[in-house]
Amino acid sequence: MNAPLRIIVGISGASGTAFGVSVLRALSAAHMETHLILSKAAALSLQAEMDMSIDEVQALASVVHKPGDIGASIASGSFRTEGMIIAPCSIKTMGEIASSNTGTLMSRAADVCLKERRRLVLMVRETPLNLLHLRAMTALTEAGAIIAPPVPSLYTRPVNIDEMIDQTTARALSLFGIDIPHKQWGEDIGPTQ
Repeated sequence: MNAPLRIIVGISGASGTAFGVSVLRALSAAHMETHLILSKAAALSLQAEMDMSIDEVQALASVVHKPGDIGASIASGSFRTEGMIIAPCSIKTMGEIASSNTGTLMSRAADVCLKERRRLVLMVRETPLNLLHLRAMTALTEAGAIIAPPVPSLYTRPVNIDEMIDQTTARALSLFGIDIPHKQWGEDIGPTQ
């Protein structure tokens, strides 16, 4: 019997909650089971950045976990998932994961992905970066995580912010082998047209 295709989605307190919402929408359209962790700081960012309520965001997920529920299913390696994406990923969350400080469900679930050799994609949302940020990114990359800051592909000539966010989301989800339709260099745009 095959386990369902599940992905953990973390939305941490960095600016860019629209990326997490875009991820949830794309995974729902792809019929993936999603397990959402929305940090308390993310709830504050959401209220400042989007015209969506917390309930509306949570309704996009298959399962919602409380950020402090260390006993949740996703805190165990025996609960099979394809991995985890944190969109956006704050420096605080990235630092917790890099130091194996698993005091929250978000950092614990990420740590489980690393120890089980599952995909962990961190859409780190900070600029400029200092040396400590870069060292944490290096440590996480060496441990198997993928650092994928939400950098827009301007060559796609997005016509609005939503298009830019959805393109970035599709690129991040492609790291899991999930094919979300998006413009691709050399196919839809670029010199081979």
